[in-house]
Amino acid sequence: MNQHRFLNPTQPQTLVNATIICYIEAVFALISGYAPFVIVAVGLAAGGYGIANEKKWGYGIAVGGAVLQVGIWLRIYGVDVLGFPQIISVAFAVMLVVLLVHPMSREYQRIWFR
Repeated sequence: MNQHRFLNPTQPQTLVNATIICYIEAVFALISGYAPFVIVAVGLAAGGYGIANEKKWGYGIAVGGAVLQVGIWLRIYGVDVLGFPQIISVAFAVMLVVLLVHPMSREYQRIWFR
């Protein structure tokens, strides 16, 4: 049976939370309207969907999009990224990277993703 999911609660907590944050970050990146963030939004949305459906390509796109998003924030603000309110956005972007590269997430995707 071929099920398409937007969230897979049977995955480890790190991947479930990463999927949710991928979707949330994609919405906010899309709302920003800034071209690099729009590209990131597409990547995070596709990555979240791929993770929920246990696809290796989804995991790779999500990690790439999350790292790219952190890089864009650092490129735009530099050291000022630690000021308010930028630090909140950067914290969520960094948290997404941490959730995706957590050993539990990496091990699960290595074993179960197709």
